[in-house]
Amino acid sequence: MQILIPFYSLYGHTYALARAVASGVEKAGGVPKLRFAEETLPPEVLEKMNAPAPEIRGAQLPSPTPDEMAASAGIIFGCPTRFGGMPAQMRAFLDRCGGLWVTRALSGKVGGSFVSTNTQHGGQETTHFAFHTFMLHHDMLISGAGFSHPSLSDIKEVNGGSPYGAGVIAREGVMPAACELEQAAMLGEKITCIAFKLAL
Repeated sequence: MQILIPFYSLYGHTYALARAVASGVEKAGGVPKLRFAEETLPPEVLEKMNAPAPEIRGAQLPSPTPDEMAASAGIIFGCPTRFGGMPAQMRAFLDRCGGLWVTRALSGKVGGSFVSTNTQHGGQETTHFAFHTFMLHHDMLISGAGFSHPSLSDIKEVNGGSPYGAGVIAREGVMPAACELEQAAMLGEKITCIAFKLAL
């Protein structure tokens, strides 16, 4: 059961979530395929933005393809937020999927999303909604996180995530908290379990 995890990460936070999502997919018996949305920024701009090495961001991984989307039982998208929406790198990949819409290749597949923001109110939910819009146009089935993890109801500690999907508050020099990684793993496990049930 292949679960595709197309993501983009600039500083490594979203990549950390992607790896946690993949661990949840594996726990449920699925085969995760991590794919890095093709970079659109030139190297000199990345350098000025203090972007870390490719292996910290996940940029060493292959780019996703529409064919891989069609061949997967589930798709879990991930990216940081840019002004309440997804970054150009992820948008550019999704814009290449028109052929999948024409052929209805994603119809009935289960999908979800994970995101990161620099602040608590930086647009995590609206970025999830942007992915939901894409998935609905492709007739996919959407699964969020619900309130399955206790940290989603915990207001004592700053953490990302919502009923719409996993998330991280991306603090400089600080990788995702343990509860944020647990949320992401639970999302991967949940979507994989749903994919298995849909295959029956």
